Amino acid sequence: MTKLFFILFLPLLLFAKYDNCAFKNKDYEDVCKKAINNGVTYEYANNFLLSYFKTKKFDEVSYKYLQPQFIAQHKKNEKKANNTLVKYVSDMVVHLKEYEEVYDFAQKKYGVNPEIIAAILIKETKLGKIKPSHDAFIVFNTLVLRTKPNSQREKWLLNMGKTNMVSIITHCYKRGVTPLECNLPSSYAGAIGIPQFMPNSFVYAKGYKTEVGDLTKMEDAIVSVAYYLHERADFTTPLDWNKIPDIVEIESRWYDFEFENDDASFVYASSKKGDKIYKCFTCNNAEFDYLREYAKKIMSYNNSSNYSVGVLRLAYEAQKGLLLSKSK
Repeated sequence: MTKLFFILFLPLLLFAKYDNCAFKNKDYEDVCKKAINNGVTYEYANNFLLSYFKTKKFDEVSYKYLQPQFIAQHKKNEKKANNTLVKYVSDMVVHLKEYEEVYDFAQKKYGVNPEIIAAILIKETKLGKIKPSHDAFIVFNTLVLRTKPNSQREKWLLNMGKTNMVSIITHCYKRGVTPLECNLPSSYAGAIGIPQFMPNSFVYAKGYKTEVGDLTKMEDAIVSVAYYLHERADFTTPLDWNKIPDIVEIESRWYDFEFENDDASFVYASSKKGDKIYKCFTCNNAEFDYLREYAKKIMSYNNSSNYSVGVLRLAYEAQKGLLLSKSK
C-alpha cells in the first residue's frame, strides 16, 4: 500500500519541483525569478539552473581574464590592436563592396555609415574570421558563482553576470531550444556572434529582410550594429568626414596625451555619476565638437576611448579606400 501511494504521489512531487524558484543559491533565485518575469516557465528555468552541463562546469580562462589586472592590460592592448588592424583596411573595402546592398539598407534605415559598421566588425571579430571558443552561459555562471560582492566593481560584475544569464535563458526558451541545446559560442567575456553582442543586447539583433536576427550571419550582423547605434546612441545621421580634422594626426596626438595622463578620456571630463574626473582630450575645443559627438556614439558600443578612436581611424581609411576604388 505504501509503495502504491508513493507511485501515485510521485508525479506530484516532480511537478512541485518546478513550481517555484527555491534554490540554495540566492543568486540563482534572482536569475530564476527574473526569467519567469520574462515569460519563461518554472520548469524550463529550473531545468536550466539544475543542469550539470550548464551550472556545474566552469570557465577558468574566462574568469581569469575578467579580473582587474587583465582588464587593465586589455585596455593597453587596444592601442596595439588599432595599429595592427590598419593592415586589414583593404579587406574592409572588399567587404563593403561585397555587402554593399546590405550596408546601403542599414544606412538608409538607421542613419549609420557603412564604414563605421565595418570598422566595428573588423575590431570585434575581423569580419567574422575570429571564431569563439567559450560558452556564454558558462562564462556568466562562473562569474556569478565565483564573485563576492565586496566592492562596487564586484557588485557590478555579479549583477551583470546574473542579467546576462537571464537573457540567455529567455532567448533560448522563446526559440524553443532545450537547456542542453542552448549553446551560444562566445568570447571569454561572453560576447556573441560577428558583432559580439552581450546577451543583454539581444534585443538589438535585427535580421536583414527577416523577422529574427542571427548574429552569426554577416547580413544580420551589419543591420544589428546599425540598429544598436541608432537606438542606443541616437546615431541617426551619417558622420560627415569633411567636418572632422585629420583623424590620423588626431589619433597620434591622442596616444601621446593618454601616455602622459593616467586618467585620460578622449571625450569625457567626468564619469556619468560625476564621482570621477578625467583629463579630456577633445573637451573645451570647438574644433573637436563634431568629432566628440560621434566618438561618444561609438563608445556606446564599447566604452573605451581607444576603441572609439580605432573605429574612427579604420572607418576613415576604409571610406577613403572605397572612394579611390570607385574612381578607377
